[in-house]
Amino acid sequence: MAKGLQGFSWTMLLLFCAIQELGAWAMHTAVEGAGLGQPGDPALLASGRVKRGWVWNQFFVVEEYTGTEPLYVGKIHSDSDEGDGSIKYTISGEGAGTIFLIDEITGDIHATERLDREQKTFYTLRAQARDRQTDQLLEPESEFIIKVQDINDSEPRFLEGPYIGSVAELSPIGTSVMQVMASDADDPTYGSSARVVYSVLEGEQHFTVDSKTGVIRTAVADLDRETQDRYEVVIRATDMAGQLGGLSGSTTVTIVVTDVNDNPPRFPQKMYQFSIVETAPVGTAIGRVKAEDSDVGENTDMTYQVKDEEGVETFKVTTDSNTQEAVITVQKPLDYESKKVHTVVVEALNKFVDPRFVDLGTFRDQTIVRVSVLDVDEPPEFRPPSNLMEVQEDADVGSVVGVVTALDPDTANHPVRYAIDRSTDAERIFDIDANTGAIVTGKVLDRETAGWHNITVLAMEADNHSQVSRASLRIRILDVNDNPPELATPYEAAVCEDAKPGQLIQTISVVDRDEPQSGHRFYFTLAPEATNDHHFSLLDIKDNTAAVHTQRMGFNRQEQDVYLLPILVVDSGPPALSSTGTLTIRICGCDSNGAIQSCNSTAYIVSATLSPGALIALLVCILILVVLVLLILTLKRHHKSHLTSEDDEDMRDNVIKYNDEGGGEQDTEAYDMSALRSLYDFSEIKGGDGGGGPGEGGPSGNPASELHALPQWVQSPDLDFSVFRDYICRKVEQADEDLSVPPYDSFQTYAFEGSDSPVPSLSSINTWSSGSEQDFSYLGGWGPRFRQLAALYAGRRGEEDSEES
Repeated sequence: MAKGLQGFSWTMLLLFCAIQELGAWAMHTAVEGAGLGQPGDPALLASGRVKRGWVWNQFFVVEEYTGTEPLYVGKIHSDSDEGDGSIKYTISGEGAGTIFLIDEITGDIHATERLDREQKTFYTLRAQARDRQTDQLLEPESEFIIKVQDINDSEPRFLEGPYIGSVAELSPIGTSVMQVMASDADDPTYGSSARVVYSVLEGEQHFTVDSKTGVIRTAVADLDRETQDRYEVVIRATDMAGQLGGLSGSTTVTIVVTDVNDNPPRFPQKMYQFSIVETAPVGTAIGRVKAEDSDVGENTDMTYQVKDEEGVETFKVTTDSNTQEAVITVQKPLDYESKKVHTVVVEALNKFVDPRFVDLGTFRDQTIVRVSVLDVDEPPEFRPPSNLMEVQEDADVGSVVGVVTALDPDTANHPVRYAIDRSTDAERIFDIDANTGAIVTGKVLDRETAGWHNITVLAMEADNHSQVSRASLRIRILDVNDNPPELATPYEAAVCEDAKPGQLIQTISVVDRDEPQSGHRFYFTLAPEATNDHHFSLLDIKDNTAAVHTQRMGFNRQEQDVYLLPILVVDSGPPALSSTGTLTIRICGCDSNGAIQSCNSTAYIVSATLSPGALIALLVCILILVVLVLLILTLKRHHKSHLTSEDDEDMRDNVIKYNDEGGGEQDTEAYDMSALRSLYDFSEIKGGDGGGGPGEGGPSGNPASELHALPQWVQSPDLDFSVFRDYICRKVEQADEDLSVPPYDSFQTYAFEGSDSPVPSLSSINTWSSGSEQDFSYLGGWGPRFRQLAALYAGRRGEEDSEES
């Protein structure tokens, strides 16, 4: 062994004594090392003992040690250890220094903590032997394992709960319901600590469990969901194979009993009674009945049907899919006077039947439904219900067309009165006798105008007009031969001048407004006045048409260009009626192929028809006229707007504005004073002054005299400014009321200076009178800029003085 470990021998202390069949014996090694042996050679010794092989690198320690002293695990020892303490033993790895401690001198290993195999099953460590002085390894490091030996300290647990299973009711004994499994945390390879068996603690009367597999099965065959629909079964799991001292755990299994269709439908009552009025329309629901079924789900789905023949004709049964009720409805009109009570047999049966339970009995049930019909006051009923009558169109006014009859269906049988709904016979073509119901003509009939008449006849109780019945009546007007046949159209034909005898000119057909039952048959012939006509002949084709042919060779349209051929048409009657129609035949010129070139009537036709060129010329003329009219209207509008602008001239138009500054006092040519002077008539002003100075009555060539004539503002105490105010207001009103004049682009302000200005105006333009005595000599003191102005007014003053002298 030492050679196999490269000169380093580990010895182990025997921790446990093995007791064999014949007694107990202890094994001790020379190196004081012991180990827990494992089976090596399976061969049996002669003495009956099993030969054991020693495993040096594995220790065992029991879990859950509860002692107060550290638990001895084992011992490591080196062959080179002479016991003098020169070798130091150490360990490293899992738990070294915390869980496991080693005596450095002796090599004894102890466990200082309580171990749990369910948390960790083994620990891997490494052992070293070092020289205490030099701390060098004396032998190579070796690994060993400390295995935690299991004890039965964990009970079985059901980890997949809660458990819910199901089984169909009436299942046979031994039917598998579900399987439960418990797990044990103990070592399954060591002893029986993890060997679990199952048993039933509660519910063993109805269910069993397999002790090894945990499969739950039914113990009885009469499980009934309607009696009990779920069971709570307690299952126990015990380890140690169920032996005494084993640990156990339990769980509750909920087993739901599912439904099968083992119960037929049953009506709670054997008879139901309903009532309904006799006037209830078809489709009216009378009532509902329901058969009860103890099953659930689709096993309660059922259908209903009427079993008796009488009920099938009068009533109908449908199934309400939501409530599983039978809905009884009216299928045929009810009549209290005919039958007051109806008896209906209604049957209920399951829609889905399980064939396994057919032997339990029939899955259907029947009940009787009595329907009482209630009497109500009903309107009269027309009998028989025929709605067609016929009358000849030549019937006299007051002739009887037919008789309608209506009876009161009630037991009282009230008398009935009749009338016609005039909304269907507004022209009153027919009348009805209120007592007998006889319908008579009220006017002359004409089938060709109206061949059918649809009227509504009213029948009501004599003492209660609110009970009214209506019946639609169709009256057919029968035809009589009262209209003669007539030509289909005013026929006109054309024939060439060189026509040959026997040439077909026209085919004639007729129309007749009458419609005889045997069909039309017309006869054609020439009128008596045309019998001596040798120009044309008439042939009756026998199919209600006739053909006109030429009878002579050639015609001369210069002699006669139009022929009128009277034709007599007679129908088949009775009585036979006739009429005479005229065929107009025109003589025309034709080419060599017989195509008509011209007739006398062509000129009229051409005159009535314009050529394309004439139409274009006419359209051009019309277009020119339209353009002229538009031009005239435009000019008038322009002229009107011009006049309006002249009439609306205001003070703004007389303002002349100069934006340039000018060249100073020496610049006498910068301004055109004539533009300012043109605003006033100076001759009138001067004449109105009353003076008779020189220049009167004619223009003056002297500039000084012109300046002298300029008006000058003179303050007048009795001046009335209302004239200006009225003028301004009038202009404003005209501008507001005239919608045709566009607004000005500038804002106009009308104002005047007033009568209290302390400084009079210096402008000669505003001078009102030439007779002012104002002294302008002060202008000379204003400086060089006003020298020209002072010279002008000084000259004016000198002239005035000379005139006065």
